[in-house]
Amino acid sequence: MSVLVRSGVGPLCAVARAAIPSIWRGKYFSSGNEPAENNPVTPMLRHLMYKIKSTGPITVAEYMKEVLTNPAKGYYVHRDMLGEKGDFITSPEISQIFGELLGIWFISEWMATGKSTAFQLVELGPGRGTLVGDILRVFSQLGSVLKNCDISVHLVEVSQKLSEVQALTLTEEKVPLERNAESPVYMKGVTKSGIPVSWYRDLHDVPKGHSFYLAHEFFDVLPVHKFQKTPQGWREVFIDIDPQVSDKLRFVLAPCATPAEVFIQHDETRDHIEVCPDAGVIIEELSRRIALTGGAALVADYGHDGTKTDTFRGFCGHKLHDVLIAPGTADLTADVDFSFLRRMAQGKVASLGPITQHTFLKNMGIDVRLKVLLDKSNEQSVKQQLLQGYDMLMNPKKMGERFNFFALLPHQRLQGGRDQMNARQSKPFASPVAGFSELAWQ
Repeated sequence: MSVLVRSGVGPLCAVARAAIPSIWRGKYFSSGNEPAENNPVTPMLRHLMYKIKSTGPITVAEYMKEVLTNPAKGYYVHRDMLGEKGDFITSPEISQIFGELLGIWFISEWMATGKSTAFQLVELGPGRGTLVGDILRVFSQLGSVLKNCDISVHLVEVSQKLSEVQALTLTEEKVPLERNAESPVYMKGVTKSGIPVSWYRDLHDVPKGHSFYLAHEFFDVLPVHKFQKTPQGWREVFIDIDPQVSDKLRFVLAPCATPAEVFIQHDETRDHIEVCPDAGVIIEELSRRIALTGGAALVADYGHDGTKTDTFRGFCGHKLHDVLIAPGTADLTADVDFSFLRRMAQGKVASLGPITQHTFLKNMGIDVRLKVLLDKSNEQSVKQQLLQGYDMLMNPKKMGERFNFFALLPHQRLQGGRDQMNARQSKPFASPVAGFSELAWQ
């Protein structure tokens, strides 16, 4: 199996070398060298060109939002883009071990924070449901540990197509689904292991309660604003129609400051940056919930700690794709700035990471789990598949160092505060957090 993970980064632009006058300029930006004949006029391109002609150039964030989640033509809304037959593949599709270790992480945190009687597992952007399915399998295998816990699953998904795939993965249609398109909970069901599962379009609709949140390859597809430093100060990158080529888009610089500039740090030293306000809003909501009701959030994604510049890219058929060519037919993504996520938590909760996927999975015991599976298998093809999956997840040149893990936890979780004690505990706790240190069961 030969796949390209969503990790390549190519240059978007050169640093502006001259003053930018107060008109829209495009000379410093290029979407690539694609010839005109390789730029099919898709329904999304027609939609965007009409929009730009009507209201003027649009931000990169607006472009991403339209291309990915437009209700009528959005890339995510009406297709299953995952797997070998799709445009990219994710860790859960590569190896069952990935989801199993994340299942262990959530149980470890649940145990470390007092074994609450309620456990809401909330996943943002659950893909095909493979990851949460692997996690629930671990929950079933450790049923004796969780026997007194009321577990429920809550999935935040905007794609009707993917929600149907998730439902099939998790329920196998053993119990008919409840559907109500007008309700915040637009679908309900029961997993094959008997756990209630609900679907929402927005995190704000998920019931507040003791929850453990998961965001795997979720933040990297949220819309980003792009900024370029010029002699006149920061200028936002917009997308406009190329006046020289019919049916083609191009990058341009805004002639003056724009509202999103408020997200740029005053001491920023990079010449080109990407900011994601939507990510900030979600992190603020997660932080409020965790501070109020406990639990934790685990984020796994491509990203950096405030060091990278231009990471905006497209993927189609497991290959890098020009982001402005044939919009609506390719995935768009940008690396997550974990320093921004940490800043947006605003001290309401503690944060850990980012640390590389290689380090996190090593700490979670991936080598031990691989050996167990290899010893159990008698088929050489299965062993080969396990080894290939392990290499894809752990190899620094593949996913091992391109993916990062990041966590949000209540401050008391790391401080051993007495306000976390309950009737089952005789002393405060401040045990190591699995994955970010070696796994240790209590």
